[in-house]
Amino acid sequence: MHSVFSQVIRIAETPSLLNKLIMKILLIEDEVKVSAFIKKGLEEQSYEVEVAFDGAIGKRLALYNKYDVLIMDVNMPQINGFDLARILREEGITTPILMLTAFGTTNDKIAGFDAGADDYLVKPFEFRELLARLKSLYKRSGDHVQKGKKLSILDLELDLDDKSVKRGGKKIDLTAKEFSLLEYFLRNKGRVISRVDIAEKVWDLKFDTGTNVIDVYINFLRKKIDKDFDKKLIHTMVGMGYIMKEE
Repeated sequence: MHSVFSQVIRIAETPSLLNKLIMKILLIEDEVKVSAFIKKGLEEQSYEVEVAFDGAIGKRLALYNKYDVLIMDVNMPQINGFDLARILREEGITTPILMLTAFGTTNDKIAGFDAGADDYLVKPFEFRELLARLKSLYKRSGDHVQKGKKLSILDLELDLDDKSVKRGGKKIDLTAKEFSLLEYFLRNKGRVISRVDIAEKVWDLKFDTGTNVIDVYINFLRKKIDKDFDKKLIHTMVGMGYIMKEE
């Protein structure tokens, strides 16, 4: 376990990595040694870190306190990470969630994203990667979202206020990640976007050529917004990526 977090003792050497951003973080991790390493490393960066050792305590803290980022393990007592993320999202908690887990299959990642996670870090990992992910989530959570704005193409409309999607007047139910993916497509309609673009802008991830999570989500989205309609909107550009445009 020490090798997983061996870089904790060296993070003082890279203080510029987060440009001294001040964050309040809730760490929900039942392994005492792991949580101690992470807490120590983050506090050396002057972050405020509260620790919960099971999902139930983590839930109470997340509901009644304000944090900039939630870091949670998947396998925890009382409430697992997937269920906890889902509960918090249903309660209206929009705080970015970074999931930590030893399971890194495509299905595991999809389960995490569908539950409401914003990013997914597989153990073992280097501490500097955790810092980079936190920086990205913190920055994104502070981005200004225009209210009252709707994005559309042809008969497809996405409403940023109430997070709804309709095509041809028919309501389409999307998961949080599917919604984010569609929003990115609409903001870049008529432009070819690569899988690297999608990984970085929608998932805040460095592109991993060994994963097909992006392709899986593209297929999910196609089935919901294109399958039952004559005119297709998402098109594959072989060797380049995808483009949203009218047929």
